[in-house]
Amino acid sequence: MSLLRLVDLARSYEMGAETVHALRGVSAEIERGEYVSIMGPSGSGKSTLMNILGCLDTPTRGIYELNGTDVSSLGENALADIRNREIGFVFQTFHLLPRVSALRNVEMPLVYAGIDRDTRREEAREALERVGLGDRVTHKPNEMSGGQRQRVAVARALVNRPSIILADEPTGNLDSTTGDEILALFDELWRGGNTIIVVTHEEDVALHSRRILRIRDGLLAADEKVPERA
Repeated sequence: MSLLRLVDLARSYEMGAETVHALRGVSAEIERGEYVSIMGPSGSGKSTLMNILGCLDTPTRGIYELNGTDVSSLGENALADIRNREIGFVFQTFHLLPRVSALRNVEMPLVYAGIDRDTRREEAREALERVGLGDRVTHKPNEMSGGQRQRVAVARALVNRPSIILADEPTGNLDSTTGDEILALFDELWRGGNTIIVVTHEEDVALHSRRILRIRDGLLAADEKVPERA
């Protein structure tokens, strides 16, 4: 069974008297342990697709199955539960709480999951060690570089051991050297068994994955394998 299955997925929005068709019928499957990029120009529908994959939005038509559950028609509370349990988000702008430590930031998904304090601390510390920040647990975001902040965000995404790490333009706010470090971290996490989906408009970023889904005009225009990097 595929980890993620899309069948004829469509999403339209009413904007005044006009109907905007952001997705027009996308079908695809992603297996557990894959590293996939979703690419497309501005207005292609890739952000809409990401929002549906992340259970932040629901399709107008079609089926979205995640880990065997049809999430296409679930209500807001059920979607929130699946988001917290199944999906680890990494955003371009980090989305960290500025006034608390790296450890507290990474703990947040476990707070929502109702995990006790001692277990939260232990799991968060372990996640920070996995991303190379075991010596930065007490630092606040403004005491860190952009690359370190993104590593904290990756640790937060990992801490619940989600089915999918979903990253939206994860290197967009980083210089090229730091961006390469984050992509190397994703590669390491993928080799460790994580399923990673990166949404990007940058070809160089997409080529770090093993498969590229190209979205154009709300449709899946291409599904390509990426050659192994030397």
